[in-house]
Amino acid sequence: MAEVEEGTEKKSSKMMIIIIALVVLVAAGGGAYYFMFMGEESTVEEGEEAKEVEAEPEEEEEEDADADTELTYFEMDKPFVVNFPKSSGISLLQVSIALSVEGVTTAELLKKHEPMIRNNLLMLISGQVPQELKTVKGKEKLVELMHKEVDKVMKKIGGKNKVQDVFFTSFVMQ
Repeated sequence: MAEVEEGTEKKSSKMMIIIIALVVLVAAGGGAYYFMFMGEESTVEEGEEAKEVEAEPEEEEEEDADADTELTYFEMDKPFVVNFPKSSGISLLQVSIALSVEGVTTAELLKKHEPMIRNNLLMLISGQVPQELKTVKGKEKLVELMHKEVDKVMKKIGGKNKVQDVFFTSFVMQ
C-alpha cells in the first residue's frame, strides 16, 4: 500500500508542476497580447486627432514652412585632418566645423552628401598656406572659401543653397 501512495505523490507533484507551468505560460501570453495590442488603442486615438488636424490644414502648412526656414546647425561627424610639409613649420592641422543651415531638409541633404563635401573641403584645406592660417584673417579667409565650396556642392547636387555660415568648432595647428 505504501508503494501505491508513493506513485500517486509522484504523479500529483508532476501534475502540479505542469499546471504551474501552464499558468505561467498563459499569464505571459496574456501580458504579451496586452502590450502588443495596446498600441492599437493609441493609433485609434491618433486617428481621431488626425481628423481634427485635417480640419485645420493651414496651421500644418505654416508649421512645415517654419520648419524649412528655421535656422539649425549641421555638424560634420569627423574632424578634418591635414598634414603639411615639414618645411612649412606646421605639420598638422585638425579642424572641426559646423554649418548653420535653413531647415531640417537642408541638414538632411548635407548629411546624405557628406562624403562629397568632406572630400572637397579636405582638398581645399590641404591647399592652404599654413603660415596664413595662424592669423585671424587667414582663418576668416578659410571660412569664406569653405562656405563657397559648400555652395558649389549644394548647386551640384541640385539643392537650394540654404547654408548660412561655416563655424569652426575646433581648430588645432601643430
